Amino acid sequence: MTSNQIKEVSLNHFAQNGYEGASLAHIAEDVGIKKQSIYAHFKGKDELFLQLCKDACESELRFVTNFIERNRSRPIKEFLFDFLLQYKERYEKHDSTKFWIRTAFFPPRHLNDQVMKKVYEYLDKLEEQLLPIIEKAMTVGEISSTIGRQRATAAFMGVLDGIFVEMLYGGPERLQKRFDASWYLYWRGLSND
Repeated sequence: MTSNQIKEVSLNHFAQNGYEGASLAHIAEDVGIKKQSIYAHFKGKDELFLQLCKDACESELRFVTNFIERNRSRPIKEFLFDFLLQYKERYEKHDSTKFWIRTAFFPPRHLNDQVMKKVYEYLDKLEEQLLPIIEKAMTVGEISSTIGRQRATAAFMGVLDGIFVEMLYGGPERLQKRFDASWYLYWRGLSND
């Protein structure tokens, strides 16, 4: 039994039930250990949760970096649309992404400062990596340069946030409706068409 097994099971519990709904007793039961054995690896629920938060932040940043490296030469319309689509798929398939998004919107009150520090780190790095992609698209004329790279990137982050909200609250149909409408209006405002 390792701390990695505890983290893997805990991730599922926190992703599905949030901080308040996750129980160390249930986590221990699913790992196949006694609750007290968790304390050999983590001081308590808070430390376990914050470690998962750190791991999820790093995982999401790796996804962003890898996505950008693999797709930077694609046309900007395809790049941005596929980025949104990849996040939708990640949320559906990966507990880490589900945990990260849920935690970003609903951090435990007593851990709010520590969690939000990670969330803002993630958002700042995401925006920092998207800015040159959008700037390049403006330079080569794929999108209107009159909007400005900062505004275009901030608006894209707003589209992404809206999609995250529907992932949490809306279900598949509402998510698809928000996704389609947000993308349509964002792209119309950005494109030179």
